[in-house]
Amino acid sequence: MRYAQGGGLTDAGRAARERIRLQAVERFKGGEKNKDIAAALRVGERSVERWRRLWRERGEAGVLSKGSPGRPRLGERQIARLERELERGPLAHGWADQRWTLARVKTLIGRLFHVSYTVEGTWQLLKRHGWSWQQPARRAIERDDEAVEPVDEGGMAAGKSTAAACNGWIVFEDEAGQSMTPPRARTWGRRGRTPVVRVRGRGSGRVSMAGMTCYKPGKRSRMFYAVREYNGRKDQPKGFGWRDFRDLLIRARIQLGGPIVLVWDNVRIHLTAPLQEFIAANSDWLTVFQLPSYAPDLNPQEGIWSMVKRDIGNLAAADLSQITRAVKHRLKQIQYCPDLVDGCLVGTGLTFNE
Repeated sequence: MRYAQGGGLTDAGRAARERIRLQAVERFKGGEKNKDIAAALRVGERSVERWRRLWRERGEAGVLSKGSPGRPRLGERQIARLERELERGPLAHGWADQRWTLARVKTLIGRLFHVSYTVEGTWQLLKRHGWSWQQPARRAIERDDEAVEPVDEGGMAAGKSTAAACNGWIVFEDEAGQSMTPPRARTWGRRGRTPVVRVRGRGSGRVSMAGMTCYKPGKRSRMFYAVREYNGRKDQPKGFGWRDFRDLLIRARIQLGGPIVLVWDNVRIHLTAPLQEFIAANSDWLTVFQLPSYAPDLNPQEGIWSMVKRDIGNLAAADLSQITRAVKHRLKQIQYCPDLVDGCLVGTGLTFNE
């Protein structure tokens, strides 16, 4: 059945309903049982009982529908108010989590406007006004949106101006890590049976990754990376130190052949004194800008990590070296696909024009 905006049936739906009731009347005249009629017409047995009672009392006219009761529809001002309330989120309306379901939206419409919608009608209403079922993005509560907005809307104006002035590259840096437990990825399975990926429960260690996505108008986008494996051995570094970032920057400078405008976050290792001294000593080719706190969505390198982790989803690795090989293989593939590196920049909403 097709439903209208206010939760009632459309003209096509009402016509289909009338045909079903007329068929039921013909079967009443033929002496068929309610159970058989319900099965043949694919309706509830209680509905058939109610129709038979109306047929006995009022004849065929009693069975036929009187049409839609004409419940009030939401006007443009009401729709605008509903959208504002939806944008406030479910928490503002008393629900414990932040999921808008059709049942909750239906309840909210009833609270605000005292109009009864069906779940199907609610779906049609939302779809008609540009809403859809989506996977939400996560952002930290501590994030300062006022600090992020100038970066997002201005397209890294300061960094662009500096890079243009020195004819340099804008380079985004970020780190990530992966343990023996692989990321979960969607897979096909028999309905009603959740697929199980068996992974090793024992063993420690971590694969650390550092990467740089590099952009310059008129040039092919580049990506550099470093991978370090930590097996839990004594005196083995767990992650990257300031020297590793220094060496990665030097390698990028040699490969790019020009000045670098580096954009990265405020993690502690980036602010260590030796690294700050290295940056100050090489200010002729290296300029550093800090991203706002809790704003990973502004860093294209985050998109690279997302592709890498999606590729190793459900990987039941025998040991840490297998994860390391898989990570390096995927990063090497991305290096030879500048379109993927460009796509990560597009995903941030930042722009770098000619």
